Amino acid sequence: MNILAAVSKDIPIADAGIVALLGYGVVFLGLILLMVVVILLGKAFVAAEKRKKEAPIETPAAAPVAEPDAPVAPGSAGGVKLYDVEPKTAAMLMAIVADKMGKPLNELRFISIREVK
Repeated sequence: MNILAAVSKDIPIADAGIVALLGYGVVFLGLILLMVVVILLGKAFVAAEKRKKEAPIETPAAAPVAEPDAPVAPGSAGGVKLYDVEPKTAAMLMAIVADKMGKPLNELRFISIREVK
């Protein structure tokens, strides 16, 4: 025997309708509350982002000019000449080489980088 059929015989149709309407009401109330929470969180994040953009940006102090024979950056092994290679690509290649060799980047010396065709 079907359990659902046994239960439905015991509940009058008016009571079943009220239970269904209450169930729908609870679901829609939960959805409305969830919508309110999402809207409030969205407004909070927008306000935080707006405050972040409006905050005064501190300008870093001017970097000292390096002497011609001095390394370009503290701890670096000197400059590198790039031939038909973008600086971003060169930096990525130097980082990969340092990682594969297991040495810090400031211990390696790159003289020049050029694309091999």
